[in-house]
Amino acid sequence: MNTISYSSPLYGRRTGQIKMKQISFNHYGEFFKEKSKSELIEYFSVTGGVPKYIEIFKEEENIFDSIEKNIINKQSFLYEEPIFLLEQEVGDIGTYFSIIKTIAAGNHKLGKIASVLGVNQTSLTRYLKILIDLDLVDRIVPITESNPEKSKKGLYYIKDNFIEFWFKFIYPYRSYIEIEDSEYVIKKIKDNFIDNHVSFVFEEVCKEEVWNLNKQNKLNFKVLKLGKWWDSSNEIDIVGINEDTKDILIGECKYLNTKVDANIFYKLVEKAKYINLNKDTRKEHYILFSKSGFIDQLIEVSKNRDDLILVSL
Repeated sequence: MNTISYSSPLYGRRTGQIKMKQISFNHYGEFFKEKSKSELIEYFSVTGGVPKYIEIFKEEENIFDSIEKNIINKQSFLYEEPIFLLEQEVGDIGTYFSIIKTIAAGNHKLGKIASVLGVNQTSLTRYLKILIDLDLVDRIVPITESNPEKSKKGLYYIKDNFIEFWFKFIYPYRSYIEIEDSEYVIKKIKDNFIDNHVSFVFEEVCKEEVWNLNKQNKLNFKVLKLGKWWDSSNEIDIVGINEDTKDILIGECKYLNTKVDANIFYKLVEKAKYINLNKDTRKEHYILFSKSGFIDQLIEVSKNRDDLILVSL
């Protein structure tokens, strides 16, 4: 078996022979000791737990300097890293690039992806399965689905943070990078980085924190399944379930520069009514995550309720 050294760009990546475990967000503070929690999330949203990427990004003062030096730079291996990785796995990368680019643009339903690409759904599923096997794409269904494999509600998301970042912010602007107009590209990234990328990664960080709280017995029950939930008109970031005890955890993640107010909580309670699972017998619990904390009114509400947990960065 071939081995991959720590200095190799493949360290932490899957190849045909090796798949290394990526570093979880929980450990990012060990590598970026002087960074705030929000800065750690931003670094995680780009490096995605790959040890080699973490090592490289540690060298710069801030995330945008790191991006400019290590990705928007034709001499850096990260500039063409997705091309290299996919060529190692699938050879002809054209179709796979088109699929990943389409998902990165916000198209998650199978029918929509097929429509954008101008192909039929049947031919598309074969490529999606390979991307799922490579840990680059994930298919998720509402956590309440009883038969996930056969569910028609499946949505496709890019699973790898770095790949998603690259297809959102590098691939569409490669022509500018080729003519060394990095200033335009970095402006595009700065304008959209939080709302179009970091805020979504924050949801995954929050799920990891739910598992941490669960392990530490800091929730009101043991979560056995964790995911998200949606229907045709509602979406809930975090839903944790224990079918044995009929407990359900319902959560929202807000990566904003303002404090979360009580209306967010009350709206979440209303949305929860649409979750069709053990409606008559379940006990509901709520959890809110916020980058910037909570207004005093909501903190007071939480003090008077044993079913609400507030988690601030």
